[in-house]
Amino acid sequence: MTSFPAGERISVLLPLPLSGPLDYLVGDSQSLAAGDFVRVPLGRRHLVGVVWGRAASPDKHLNCRPVKELLPLPPLPKASRKFVEWVAQYCLAPPGAVLKMVMSVPKALEPPPVKTRLVAVDPQPDFPMTPARKKVMEFAWLPMSAADLAKSAGVGTGVVKAMVTLGALTEIEGIEDEPPIPDFARPGPSLSAEQQEAADQLRQASGFAVTLLEGVTGSGKTEVYFEAIASALARGEQAVVLLPEIALSAQWLARFEQRFGTVPLVWHSDLTDAQRRRHWRAVSLGSAKVVVGARSALYLPFPKLGLIVVDEEHDGSFKQDEGVCYHARDMAVVRGRIGEIPVVLASATPSLESAVNAASGRYRHLVLPNRHGGASLPDIELIDLRRDPPPRQRFLSPKLQEAVAACLAAGEQALLFLNRRGYAPLTLCGACGFRLQCPHCSSWLVEHKSHGKLQCHHCGFLAPRPAECPNCQAEDRFTPCGPGVERVAEEAASLFPDARIAVMASDLLTGPGAAAALVERMARREIDLLIGTQIVAKGHHFPLLTLVGVVDADLGLSGGDLRASERTFQLLSQVAGRAGRAAHKGRVLLQSYQPEAPVLQALAKGDAKGFTEAEAEDRKAGGWPPFGRLAALIVSGEDNEMVEKAAALLARRAPRDGAIDLLGPAPAPLALLRGKFRRRLLLKGAKQVNLQAYLRKWLGSVALPSQIRVQVDIDPYSFM
Repeated sequence: MTSFPAGERISVLLPLPLSGPLDYLVGDSQSLAAGDFVRVPLGRRHLVGVVWGRAASPDKHLNCRPVKELLPLPPLPKASRKFVEWVAQYCLAPPGAVLKMVMSVPKALEPPPVKTRLVAVDPQPDFPMTPARKKVMEFAWLPMSAADLAKSAGVGTGVVKAMVTLGALTEIEGIEDEPPIPDFARPGPSLSAEQQEAADQLRQASGFAVTLLEGVTGSGKTEVYFEAIASALARGEQAVVLLPEIALSAQWLARFEQRFGTVPLVWHSDLTDAQRRRHWRAVSLGSAKVVVGARSALYLPFPKLGLIVVDEEHDGSFKQDEGVCYHARDMAVVRGRIGEIPVVLASATPSLESAVNAASGRYRHLVLPNRHGGASLPDIELIDLRRDPPPRQRFLSPKLQEAVAACLAAGEQALLFLNRRGYAPLTLCGACGFRLQCPHCSSWLVEHKSHGKLQCHHCGFLAPRPAECPNCQAEDRFTPCGPGVERVAEEAASLFPDARIAVMASDLLTGPGAAAALVERMARREIDLLIGTQIVAKGHHFPLLTLVGVVDADLGLSGGDLRASERTFQLLSQVAGRAGRAAHKGRVLLQSYQPEAPVLQALAKGDAKGFTEAEAEDRKAGGWPPFGRLAALIVSGEDNEMVEKAAALLARRAPRDGAIDLLGPAPAPLALLRGKFRRRLLLKGAKQVNLQAYLRKWLGSVALPSQIRVQVDIDPYSFM
């Protein structure tokens, strides 16, 4: 590793949206190296950054301020620095903005607090040993705090304090506890022949290789990639697993603990500041061997990363649409290539991008076609709501009502799925037709009866339901239009008054604990009928759940979104996969006003391969991803006229290139979002076109007012 002695000019990248690193001098009595975390002056402030290398202009006579101090941290690994540069180049983001995702916990860069721990010493022969004290001694061989020791021994803290006074416990000072190490040699569950073959191939992977692990719901993909994790641990390496809903993964964590004897380190937004500081440092120091987290976990500073797993790789929540726009699945593949490590993409319904890469031979393809333990896939039926409509102001058809009643009578569990939160998606005045809309977004306010509020799901705006119409002043004339899960739950309660009903939606769950508690209640058979949004579809295993009813299978098909059919197929397949995962056969009923839609026909026939091939042909014919490339520009600002003019100016100044089509500008579907007016432009080109180079040339040639923001989204997934 190249070191930079005192007086040498170096570049330091700061976690700020700057165009690149800034130059500093190595201070007296300092010796620095690339990757070192250092504190440097910037204006009147002192900020922590990373030594990025030798200055581009190493002229020592130029005015340059010295580095203030070197922080006592392991350097940012070379692979992490390369990853920052690659993401910045590809996503057209400032390198410092990407580095900020790496340095997401500023307090972790400071020395951790020193804590007092207690540990047992040999007591005197005349020490009065009570049963409670004896219990404490069984646990006190491992240094821990007084509170933790009392909790472990099941005694009061007074017992522990008395033992300190009597000399049976002594105080020591130490740094925070290291996370427990998963036991890779611990025997795992019995695998089927199919699982064993896939696990053996994953264990043998070395160097950079991407494997698509495709398996029907309930096939045991998790247990298969656990064997790849065990192999990485045996080599002394770290592993990271990305999950789309880490806060709702209680069952996944339980399965991991059963396999490896301890839970992994978790990384998600619901952690406290202290937990995030501890976990970031544990990763940086290499003591965290396995991390499971949301998409941001990919940017943690792993010094010995040996495996990346992206579970539910098709899930749209891996795409970040704000700040640095990136797709964690794609960036995981990049991180694997930079670190020369294997990457596993797991899904029951792979994304078209991954399916095409597997078909072309770029990815290895492992398939688990059967459910584990002999369980069979559920039967899927379509209910044509044109022929079997629900009663007026109701949303469950007679056929679905009968199926739920029969399921409950048999002592089994049922699930009603509707991917729409709240009570009603729209509230309007029955006198004049006025619709309650968010004042900051071009979206309707969603009624939430459980909260007694109207809410915007885009900006979070909350308001009470008004007593009179703001437009015509009519009193008590507001009417809910359409169903949300709360309204379906209300209908179900009236139809099945003896059933124990629960609603599972992200706005009703206050955190991982609430989600885990609901899953446990379902597993303990304390719930007969579960009603939920898309979070019920992600990896939950309910052995007694035999019926799934989809209230509105058409919901995701409208709007003309490029991936609407694909997303609908994936989501409904995942929801359907909750049924019949154990001894009892499962049944799935899909309510639809357009059951002839190809995606619904493919679901009913269980023809995932046929759907994927047809979707690929359609995309290929139009030159759409993954057979072509897209980039989006979102022009936004508080002045609608200024935004419109800026978008028009951008369009006029676009370089002429026959290989790139420019679509727009046009108002975004959400033309007003969080008080900002928005216009969209879309670039479309062939697979080999360098959109980034085109965008750099284009955006660099146009000067826009400072009040206007232009966000670049390479490979957009959402078109809102």
